[in-house]
Amino acid sequence: MKKLVLGAVLLGSSLSASAVAPGGPGCGWGNLLFEGSSGTGAHLLATLVNGTSGNATFGMTSGTNGCDTSGTLTYSGKSLLAMNGVLEEVAQDMAVGHGEALTALTVSMQIDPADRAHFDSVMHENFTHIFPREDVNAAEVMDNIQAVMKRDDRLARYVS
Repeated sequence: MKKLVLGAVLLGSSLSASAVAPGGPGCGWGNLLFEGSSGTGAHLLATLVNGTSGNATFGMTSGTNGCDTSGTLTYSGKSLLAMNGVLEEVAQDMAVGHGEALTALTVSMQIDPADRAHFDSVMHENFTHIFPREDVNAAEVMDNIQAVMKRDDRLARYVS
């Protein structure tokens, strides 16, 4: 279950558009202290300064310290579905029309609780379109899910 919750958070983040770091690319005293530096060490130290002093949090809430929260947060890693075992769990849940993996998927896609049973039903009805073959990959599955959702009057509003 922890894997699904973590994956749901990552998937939700991965569905967003254009990348922006939390608070903007120059947010916090860590960025000020290590401005112009590169590499893992500099990034870790800047993150440590920002995280331990709370200055980035203050900057994001007050609009100071180089922080700007107007950008859209993104995640550039693999989606929930690409994580080990998650795609298989989602496939199993879709095949039967319900389950924890499907619930985690609806939460990560920010589907209203009132629409989740409908989502489960639509995904179950379209299982063969979403998983057209055994070796389908996570990106294809996500594209197929979104295509099915776009064709459904009630679910179309959740995909752009």
